[in-house]
Formats: sequence, structure tokens, C-alpha cells
Amino acid sequence: MSSTPRPSGLAPAIAARLKRSADGLLPAIAQQYDTGEVLMLGWMDDEALHRTLTTGRCTYWSRSRQEYWVKGDTSGHVQYVKSVALDCDADTVLVKVDQVGAACHTGDRTCFDAGELPLDTSAQDPRAD
Repeated sequence: MSSTPRPSGLAPAIAARLKRSADGLLPAIAQQYDTGEVLMLGWMDDEALHRTLTTGRCTYWSRSRQEYWVKGDTSGHVQYVKSVALDCDADTVLVKVDQVGAACHTGDRTCFDAGELPLDTSAQDPRAD
């Protein structure tokens, strides 16, 4: 389900492609451009995506604060945008960035280093045998 977006400077041709959540947002995955390391997940609306595309810095929508935030403006841990791509369903964006410093608010390089969850070994890929 897509919602009516808030007014933004996003190109109409791009906006027309997006499939937003009921609250008008898209998940935005930040990935280190040269290593492929997945850094974090944030949320963008049309205006945040527009700002990301036009400024070269990642701009996200804070669901808790209900405001835009540019990654690194307060922490100094900037994300310089190298490329932005939509997934096949146009409901998620992949932002390849050059991350300066930590991506996670905890101070860690990535938000995905809190530990892997255990897999049920009975569900493993049969090709691994």
C-alpha cells in the first residue's frame, strides 16, 4: 500500500515509481560502497530521498522525532552518497555510501554487529551437503 507523499522537490518521475508504507516512508539501507558492509537501516520519505539525491549526504526521516536528520550533522559520522538504487518492487532504497566513523548511534561501525541469531540447522540449504 502506498500513501500520498508530503510535498517535496523529488522529481515526479521518481516519486511516481515509489511504493511507500502507510506512513509515506521507505526503508533505506545504507551500505559501505567499497566493501559491501551493511551499515544501518533508516527511513526516507520523498523529501528525504530528494535531499539525499541532491546534497550527496544521507538525509533520513526520524519516526520518533518527526523531523529530518542528516547523518553526521551532530555526530560527525557522515555518510557521503556514492549511489542510490531502488529495489525491484520500488519499496526500498539502497544507498551506497562512504561512511566516516560509526554508522550506529551506539558508536559501533555498523548497526548489525549485535550478534548473529542461531539458525535451525535442520533448515539448512540441502546443497551444502
